[in-house]
Amino acid sequence: MEKFFVGKCQYQLWFVLLISFLLSLILLFFDHSALTGGDQNNVVTILVNNFVNAIQDHKNKTIDCTVNSSPRTTASSTTYHNSTSESIKNTNPGRQVNVTQEKNEPIEHISPSLDSCFGRYIYMHDIPRQFNEDLLKDCHSLIKWFDMCQYISNMGLGPRIENSERLLLSKGWFATNQFTLELIFHNRMKQYKCLTNDSLLASAIYVPFYPGFDVGRYLWGFNITMRDSASFSLVKWLAQKPEWKRMWGRDHFLVGGRIGWDFRRQTDDDSDWGSKLMFLPESNNMTLLSIEASSWNNDFGIPYPTYFHPSKDIQVRQWQRKMSRTKRRYLFTFAGAPRPNSTVSIRGELIDQCRSSSTCNFLDCAHGANNCEDPSKVMKAFQSSVFCLQPPGDSLTRRSIFDSILAGCIPVFFHQGSAYAQYVWNLPKNHTTYSLFIPLNDLKEKKVLINETLLRVPKKEVLAIREEVIKLIPRIVYADPRYKLESLEDAFDIAVKGVLERVEAVRREIKEGKDPSIGFAELNGTKF
Repeated sequence: MEKFFVGKCQYQLWFVLLISFLLSLILLFFDHSALTGGDQNNVVTILVNNFVNAIQDHKNKTIDCTVNSSPRTTASSTTYHNSTSESIKNTNPGRQVNVTQEKNEPIEHISPSLDSCFGRYIYMHDIPRQFNEDLLKDCHSLIKWFDMCQYISNMGLGPRIENSERLLLSKGWFATNQFTLELIFHNRMKQYKCLTNDSLLASAIYVPFYPGFDVGRYLWGFNITMRDSASFSLVKWLAQKPEWKRMWGRDHFLVGGRIGWDFRRQTDDDSDWGSKLMFLPESNNMTLLSIEASSWNNDFGIPYPTYFHPSKDIQVRQWQRKMSRTKRRYLFTFAGAPRPNSTVSIRGELIDQCRSSSTCNFLDCAHGANNCEDPSKVMKAFQSSVFCLQPPGDSLTRRSIFDSILAGCIPVFFHQGSAYAQYVWNLPKNHTTYSLFIPLNDLKEKKVLINETLLRVPKKEVLAIREEVIKLIPRIVYADPRYKLESLEDAFDIAVKGVLERVEAVRREIKEGKDPSIGFAELNGTKF
C-alpha cells in the first residue's frame, strides 16, 4: 500500500516539472512577440488554454500524499468498514466461527463528539411480513385460550383504561397483555433516534421477528414441524444477508414476548414444549431479549409490559409522587392462584397464611375469577399494601413483579431466579435496596411466618426500600411508542443500551483474538 502512494506522489512531482516547463515556454513566446512584433497571439492563446485545462484536470485527480485515503460515505459519523477476515479457531464443530475483524479505516472524518448517535446506531432488518405483520392479521389464533385482537391495538398497548375510581392518572394507562412485548418493542424501535438505513454505520442489528406470536399459535395440538417452520425460514433468510456475514450474527438481536424457554425446545419429540428457535446454529450467535431469560448466555431478561405507558416525563413524575403519598392499609398482598398439581409450589402455603392474617389482602386469580384480569383491581390491591408476595408461578418470573413495583409495593421474592438473576440491566445489583427475600425452602418447611417476618422490618428501613422501589418506576415501564420521553430512560432505552454494550464486548473479544463462541451458548452457572 505504501508503494502505491509513493508512486502517486512521484507522478505529481513530474507533473509539476512539466507545468513549470510549459509556463516558461509561454513567457518566452510573450517576450518574442514583443521584440519582433510578430503575430503570435493565436499560439499563445492555445498554450494558455491548454495550461488551464491541464491544471483543472490535475485537480480532479489530485491525491493527498500526506494522508492514506479511504472510501467515503455520506454517513454522519465515523465508522469502520470490514476489510479483512481473521479466522478464529472452531471450538464448536458445525458452527460458523469465521468472524470479520474490523480495521481502523475511517469512512467519515467527523468527530464522534459531534454525533450524538455515535456508537448507538441500530439497523433494523426489513424482514418479510410473514414474520411479523402478517401474524397480526390472524390475531384471533395467536393464543389458544383467549382472543388477542383487542390487545394488539394501540401499537400493542391494548385498550385504554377508564380511570373510574381515580386510582390511576387520566392518561397513559392501557389494558396491556403480558405477551405483547415484541410488538411494543418493534413500534418503539421504529421511533428510535439512532435508527439508520446504512447497516455499515450500525453498532447492532435488530431483527423484528415476533417469535412469541409465531409459536403461540402452535403450542397445543401441533407437531414440531409447524412450531419450527418460521424459525428455520427466518435464519435462512438472515444468513443470506451481507449484514449477517460481517459478524455471523453476533451483532444481531431479537425480542421475544414469551419466556426464553418457550424458544428452547431441547428434543424433537412432538410432546416437548416450545420451538427450537434459539437452539438453531445461527441463533447461538444472536442475542434474545425476553420477559424471562433462560440460563443460556445469549438470553437476557427485560421487564414484562405493565399497564402504564407514559408519553411525557411529567406523567411519570406525577405517578411517582402519587405512589409516595399513598396510604397503605395492608401489610402485604398476594395476587395469584394455587398450583395444586405442583409438588414444589409454595402458593398454597402463601394463600393459607394470607387468609389467616388480618394484615394481608388476597386477590384471588383462580380459574374463572376476573380479579387479576382487571388492571384497576390489580393496581388497587398493590397500592393498598406495603409488601407484595412474588412466588414463582408457571415459571420463575411473573408480570406481577413489575405491577407491584409500579404501585410502589415492595416485592418479596422466594427464589433467586425470579428477579435477581434475571433483570440485570433494569434492577439494582444490591437486591436488598428494593426487595425482601425469604428462602423458598424455609416456607415449605414452615420455618417462617410471612406476617411476623415482615413486621420485624424496621419502619425506617421500609420507607427507604419503598423510596427505592418508586425510583425504579421509569426503568420498568415502556413509554407509549407514539411519543418520546424528554429525559427519562425507560425499559426500552435500557434494553437497547444493554444490547449495544454486549455487542461491543463481543467485538473487543474478536479484536483480542478470542473466540466469542466459547461460553457464548453454554450454561452461565446460574441455577434457576
